[in-house]
Formats: sequence, structure tokens, C-alpha cells
Amino acid sequence: MDSASSGTTLDGSAAGGPGQGGDRESPPLLPVLTIASHPDLSRIGDRAFLGELARGREALLSREEPRFAAPRVAVGEPLGDPFLSRRPFHLHHLPDGGVRLRREGSPTHLAVDGTLVEEEHTVPAAALDHGVVLEVAGRIALLLHRRPAPLAGPPPPPGGLIGESPSAEAVREAIAKVAALAVPVLVRGETGTGKELVARALHQMSPRSRGPFFAVNVGALPPALAAAELFGSRRGAYTGSVQDQPGYFVRAEGGTLFLDEIGEAPAEVQVMLLRALETGEIVPVGGQNPRWVDVRIVSATDTDLEGAIAKGAFRAPLLHRLEGYSIRLAPLRERREDIGRLLAWFLRRELAELTDLGDTLPAADSAELWLPVSLVSRLVRYAWPGNVRQLQNVVRQLVLDSRGHRVLRESRVLDGLLPEPAAAAPSPAEIGPSPEPEPMPHLRKPSEVSQDELRAALRANRWNLKATASALGIARTSLYLLLEESPGVRSASDIPPEEVRAAFARCGGDLEALAADLEISERALRQRLKDLGLR
Repeated sequence: MDSASSGTTLDGSAAGGPGQGGDRESPPLLPVLTIASHPDLSRIGDRAFLGELARGREALLSREEPRFAAPRVAVGEPLGDPFLSRRPFHLHHLPDGGVRLRREGSPTHLAVDGTLVEEEHTVPAAALDHGVVLEVAGRIALLLHRRPAPLAGPPPPPGGLIGESPSAEAVREAIAKVAALAVPVLVRGETGTGKELVARALHQMSPRSRGPFFAVNVGALPPALAAAELFGSRRGAYTGSVQDQPGYFVRAEGGTLFLDEIGEAPAEVQVMLLRALETGEIVPVGGQNPRWVDVRIVSATDTDLEGAIAKGAFRAPLLHRLEGYSIRLAPLRERREDIGRLLAWFLRRELAELTDLGDTLPAADSAELWLPVSLVSRLVRYAWPGNVRQLQNVVRQLVLDSRGHRVLRESRVLDGLLPEPAAAAPSPAEIGPSPEPEPMPHLRKPSEVSQDELRAALRANRWNLKATASALGIARTSLYLLLEESPGVRSASDIPPEEVRAAFARCGGDLEALAADLEISERALRQRLKDLGLR
């Protein structure tokens, strides 16, 4: 078991050791548009590098330009959606590296991070580094961001990893470099970033791929039995031990052992792990004779191991042995250009298990959108503290909530899954002395509100949910539950496109009259009209 000390982080920077390119100059960043949502779902992930902006010239955004191509595909295609105008928006390079978007007569509806562009909008350079979402005609979501130019040459094997961001590319490169070697690998990253997926890729791309792969959550092992679970035990080693038991090291012989949450390993286990990594030998609990094992160790953690060492909770020699090669996974919020691809991947996987959604998706040139642009924009802009695992769970919730519907519904449950970030609190100087607190109003239970009262309050308050909840004397979350359970109340996504268009013509496009006619909120209606290209 080699203990080489070099390592590579996910973003391609050196993690220590010679020959890792830590002194290399970072490649220049280029402005790029990446498709996060498109009526043709196969276009998601295509991108257009705006080289003219990098050279100080303007770029154009319309139905016919620029051309978007899949990564490492030379010939691209325009957005091509018939609901987009051929008259372009103009993108201008700014001296500080930012971009100014100008309408210049284009009739296409354009919003930047949810804000409608009336005539022009400036995106600072810092915002480009993070990425901003452009909603185009209520039909297409684009991420405007900066990234290095695509890599030359053939790409490394995907290894089951989804994404084409620089972070994802660097991870695949790192896996390809080290997979065939015997060195132990430490995978670092926040919870939900896909550490086990990387470990499985290392195994599948290694000479050990025909051998076993075992994943063990070290933090979940009972402390009293952790050593026996990992290294095995002899009969009588502890109460209830009636026969010899092989541990995970023996069961993974000839293959790979993935030790997740390695930072939670008990002190006794750390000592035994260090011996195994140094000598290749283990001693079962209750045994006397060491046994040599041929196992490749991949470990993972979201713990600050250096901080744990400073506190005496983790052994420094063990870290040095585990970190023969280091791969650091970026959080999802730092690889926003991959969210569209991941979203499409999880949607396809969830839909494959259902038969009542996705079988009859609207055609790409249809006015009806199966995947609402407003939903994609919200998902791309979210910070994802639970990373890829949280996105997967949200997609499953969306698909299940949309059963029985022809389009994906932005369920009200999503508000609980993706809470809006809290606004920054004002300083005491800004708000002055604190007023006397008002008594909390008594809130009714949802069960006290009848269906007739609910519908009457909605009509009286023009389907404004905040005002309706206040009028009924219930919490807004309780109102959401009532609406979910009320068969007589429709959400905007429930209304067929032809009904919306007929009402739009009947009301002459007047938003207030249209909301009253369809009996939905103006806010929800405004987004529905955008999705249908009527705004």
C-alpha cells in the first residue's frame, strides 16, 4: 500500500507534492452561455463561447445566434425556438470584465436572475464568475458565466460523473491519473457531493475492477464493534462471538474498500488502520497472528481533518497515509453550469420508473412547455447546501407530485424543500429603537376553514395568497396545505394552454381581468403567460 504524498484538488490546483502544476498560470476565463433549459431537452448542457466579447466586440442573442454545441462538438446550432425573435439582444463587453445586455428593439422577453430587462441590464464581472440566469421568452434558461476554454484532446472516461464544468473535468482527470495505481486516495467534499461515486469510478477504472467493492460508513459503525467489523474477529473475542468472522478488509480482498466518514473513526480503529496502511497487515480482534491483505483503500470525509488533528481527535500519521492522493469535490453551488445536466439526468431516471408522465411530452416547437423555465431558473440559482443528493431528492419530489399531469408541476411543496435565503438583517442604527412587540394573533387551524370559505376568501382577495391567509386567520403554510387538498382550486400549471389563450383573447390581455376569469393569482398567471409566450 503506497503512501505517496502528492494530491490534486477538484479544481485542478495542487494539493501538495511535486509535479502537480501548482505554479502553472491559470488559463484565461471566457464568457459563455450554457443551456440550462430548452423545449428540446436534448439541448440542455450545450454551450456557446462568446469569443467576440472577450475580444471587446459585441455578441448577439436571438433565435438564430449564437450557435450552441455539446462539449467537444465542433459544429453547433442556434437556439432555434420559433417563439424567440430573430431581432437580437445585444451583449456588450465592459472594461471591468462585466457584460451589459441591451434590448435595442428586440421584442423578446428577457429576465436576468428573475428581473425583467426593460432596456438594458449590467452584469458585473463578479456576478459572471458566479453565473447569472437568463430567462429568454419564458421558454429557455441560459446561464451566462465565465470559464476556461474547453480542453484539447480526447476527454478522460466519464466514470459515471455528470457535468462538464472545469471542476467535473478536473475530477475525471484526477481519477484517470490515479485509478490504476495502488496508492490510497482521500476524497474530500461536502455532504452530498458524490464521494462514493468517485470511489466507485476509481475501482471500475482500476485493475481491481473484477474484484469486490465494499463501502463502509465508518461513522455508522458502533464504536464497540468498529474494529471487529473492519478487521474481523476470532471466536470468543467478545460476548456473542460464537465463530470467526471476516471483516471488511478480508471481504474486500483483491478489490477496493471505501471508508466513508473516515474522520469519525474511533481512536482504537485509527491505530489499526495506520498499521494496515503501513504494513498491509491486519490482526483480527481476539487474534494473535497478523494477516496480509491485498486491498486498495479509498476514504472520504467532509470533516476538517487538520482541525481534528489540532484538537487531538485524529492522528496526523494516519492522515498522511490515507492522503496518498487527494481529490477535492466542489460543492454544487460552485459548478452551476452542471445543474441543468444533472437535472435532466435525474428527470430521465425518475421518469423511466413512471408511465403516466413523460410518455407524451410536448413537441419541442409546441407552445406548451413540459419543463417550466421559472422552475429551472430557481433550481440553478439555489445554493444547494445538500449538493447533488439534495437536487436528486427535489427532482424525485417534483416528478411524484406531477403524476397525472402532462407537464412538470412546480408544487407548493417545493417552497419547503428550497426555502428562499433570508434577507440580511438591518443594523440597529438603521432600524432605530425597538418598538413594543405586538401580541401574536391567534391562528386558526386549517381544519376550521371550509371549502366554501376558502374559495370566497380567494375571490375576495383576487387569489393573493398572503392576503387570503391573513383574511382567513391562518398561517400561509396552512393555506398551501388547504390548496393542495382542495379539489376546486387550480394552480396555474393545471390550466390547459388552450384555456389560457382563450381567456387571454377574451380579456384582451388585461392581467387583472384574466386572473379573475381563470381564478388564479396574478403572480402565478404572469409566470404562466411567460411560459406560454404570451408576455
